[in-house]
Amino acid sequence: MGKQASSSVIIMNERDSEIDGLLEYIHQHIYEPLPLNRLASLASYSPYHFARIFKERTGLPPLYYISSLRLQKAKDLLLRTNLSVRDIALEIGQQSLGTFTTRFTERVGVTPSQFRDSAPLADNYLRSLRRLDNWITSYAFANQHATIKGTVQAETHFEGIALVGLFGKPIPEGLPIYGTLAPTPGTFCFSGVRPGIYYLMATSVSWGMQTMDFLLPHSTLRAKFAEPIVVGPQSSNPHDLQVILRAPRLDDPPILISIPLLMKTYLNKVVKIAIDKK
Repeated sequence: MGKQASSSVIIMNERDSEIDGLLEYIHQHIYEPLPLNRLASLASYSPYHFARIFKERTGLPPLYYISSLRLQKAKDLLLRTNLSVRDIALEIGQQSLGTFTTRFTERVGVTPSQFRDSAPLADNYLRSLRRLDNWITSYAFANQHATIKGTVQAETHFEGIALVGLFGKPIPEGLPIYGTLAPTPGTFCFSGVRPGIYYLMATSVSWGMQTMDFLLPHSTLRAKFAEPIVVGPQSSNPHDLQVILRAPRLDDPPILISIPLLMKTYLNKVVKIAIDKK
């Protein structure tokens, strides 16, 4: 029994090492065509087997992961170069400007042009959040649905906020189905969560962070709950979770959602609640 367990660990470690190598290769050749057959051949697997173990490791199919990385590269190019939106689309292999704009908007939450112009607003949002005296960590919805709550803290000393969301896919893209901000360490709570399968992910913004660092969150602390959260039609007991923010890893999916958009959404909720109380 012990030998079987040891063999399984060795096989898993070998697979992790192989996938790490492929992830590094993808990052280094992201502007090149990367068909599934080519990647599978580099790993010495069949396309089916490679796709399966890649998804087990990253949570995403290989080609979806690659398209996500390319959109992340588009975000970088929008902020770090003067290339036109059309040229950026071509740079990441997207021939149609309309298709690129649609996909970018769906997965980042704003248009490419809005993202390029978002730096001044992003700085204002962070200043507004830092001035908040009271943090709203839960919102009231229909009581017949589930509650998902928890604590959020960081592995290293950290002063700032955590952006916590429940997403429909294992990647932080588009607005979360349920999302909030919380001081770190702190608590969060989603009530009225409807039946479904959710992926809890979080990232961080420290008070001293430069605007570009959270517009392009390559090195922000983050968390990804290991298993999907399944909410059934009869869920009544609260899901009580512990979220630990950590340094990014090679197999983390890129954070595509615009962090300033999440900040703006949260601030709008704060303003609405303040008006409703008057």
